[in-house]
Amino acid sequence: MKKKILALTLAAAASLSLLAGCGAKTDDAKVITVGASPAPHAKILEVAKEVLAEEGYTLKIQEYNDYIIPNEAVESGENDANYFQHITYLDNFNQENGTHLVSVASIHYEPFGIYAGRVSNLADLPDGAQIGIPNDPTNGGRALLLLQEQGLIKLADNVGLEPTKMDIVDNPHNYQIEEIEAAQLPRSLDSLDIAVINGNYAIDAGLKVADALAIESSQGTAATAYANVLVVKEGHENDEGIQALVKALQSDEVKQFIEETYDGAVVPLF
Repeated sequence: MKKKILALTLAAAASLSLLAGCGAKTDDAKVITVGASPAPHAKILEVAKEVLAEEGYTLKIQEYNDYIIPNEAVESGENDANYFQHITYLDNFNQENGTHLVSVASIHYEPFGIYAGRVSNLADLPDGAQIGIPNDPTNGGRALLLLQEQGLIKLADNVGLEPTKMDIVDNPHNYQIEEIEAAQLPRSLDSLDIAVINGNYAIDAGLKVADALAIESSQGTAATAYANVLVVKEGHENDEGIQALVKALQSDEVKQFIEETYDGAVVPLF
């Protein structure tokens, strides 16, 4: 009799363990892990997190301070998605690294800005002024295009979206273009005359787009070429959780948060 009771107890415990395991799998399916830059992406995701919670999803936000690791984390499957980069950077990253990352939605646009360092007016730039730009191809090229737009340099014709310093054909004031890791540019302003800074790093450093010496126009090609996107590994575009995340990021709540919080430094694209 004791053996029978013991057998029944063990069977019941096994059943409970099995049910617990099934429950854990269900919960895991409702957890979405997303890599993001601290600002504005992670802050925007915090709003989306509340929207997703109403649908039964748990959003885990992993913050990164560079532009490489969050893509590697999605490629390896460590993260389900990331939200930190624009579409042109994504295309270039795939091409250079052989990764299989795809955009599932355009969320916002951050105008690139020229910010004051030792010089507070573009008209006062001295000959040989030091100008900081990001050191990655897509954002460095974007910075050069903005410098050309402001008449500071001239680039060769038909250079596309990724010109390099080698494409500068006219630099009458011999400006020194310093290529610096994008995240370091705000911290380098004291040693530069001006710097062209990515929107997310400018926001994170407390720089206001209203104080920029010049910014890109959101009505031009930049808003399309540099749309910040939600990214997943190819094949996961239609996953239920990913589609729920897209819906949350393009919700009225997120749009209102962006418009009320960033005062033109972040522009919703939905």
